[in-house]
Amino acid sequence: MQMRTLGKTGPQVSAIGLGCMGMSGMYGPSDRVESLATIHAALDAGINLLDTGDFYGMGHNELLIAEALKDHRRDEVLISVKFGAQRGPDGAWLGYDARPAAVKTACAYSLQRLGVDHIDIYRPARLDPNVPIEETVGAVAELVQAGYVRHVGLSEVGAETIRRAAAVHPIVDLQIEYSLVSRGLEDEILGVCRELGIGITAYGVLSRGLIGGHMQAAPAGGGDFRGFSPRFQGENLERNLALVEALRQVAEARGLTPAQAAIAWVLAQGEDIVPVVGARRRDRLAEALGALATVLAPADLAAIEKAVPKGAVAGDRYPAAQMRSLDSERRA
Repeated sequence: MQMRTLGKTGPQVSAIGLGCMGMSGMYGPSDRVESLATIHAALDAGINLLDTGDFYGMGHNELLIAEALKDHRRDEVLISVKFGAQRGPDGAWLGYDARPAAVKTACAYSLQRLGVDHIDIYRPARLDPNVPIEETVGAVAELVQAGYVRHVGLSEVGAETIRRAAAVHPIVDLQIEYSLVSRGLEDEILGVCRELGIGITAYGVLSRGLIGGHMQAAPAGGGDFRGFSPRFQGENLERNLALVEALRQVAEARGLTPAQAAIAWVLAQGEDIVPVVGARRRDRLAEALGALATVLAPADLAAIEKAVPKGAVAGDRYPAAQMRSLDSERRA
């Protein structure tokens, strides 16, 4: 397994991480046995970074990871946990709570569910508009000092927030959506992270399956939140799937699948970027791992970007209300 250093102060991680969210119902029903087998296959392949959130399935995802890791040495796996999202019994999203007391309470519950004595990377899932980032990061820093957390990360925040957070405690990585069709990171945020020595863990590298080459129609029912995403709606989906077909032609000419080309493109954007692939089946994981054997020449990168030009995607990555709430999407 190829390895990358997560920021200037972070750990060595596998060049691809495994995002476990989809194993807890966010993309519709999932298979527990296959989910566990996929985590084990990832570990066997050398992946050492597992990403989760305490609100994925209201704790289900952490319990699933705990079950998968029960026979593995703790020091062989790095667990990244997002906290702060509030949900109701019906699964509704209720906002974010990143007050210091809430941070420490959430950490205590995650440690219990995961069955571990520390969390490797702990991060607020989003900026709480009611709590200064300095207070939230300060609370996580106290958890670091107490030994319950190893490293502090951020998620979906903008350049100003990143600077303010880094002034409180070293930040190892920013988790943010980044793909051929989600390139807003490049405008300002990536430069700030590189200036401060903060790594990028890129999620949504296949835009939730949109550009993976396996989707023919919009997801429907079954608790799949993509059904509410503008990119998967009506004419937007038709336009986006046309982009995927253009990507497929470029990819297949190079012996790749669209998913492999898309992941390899993200890998090629810098050694400080680690794609987090949301595979929840072993075959999808194996396909993603194939991207690691790919070295894209400048001509290959240019052909991929010509097939899927920056800004060509139809529709935002989240519904309008969520886009307005994202600190990473705020413009000066």
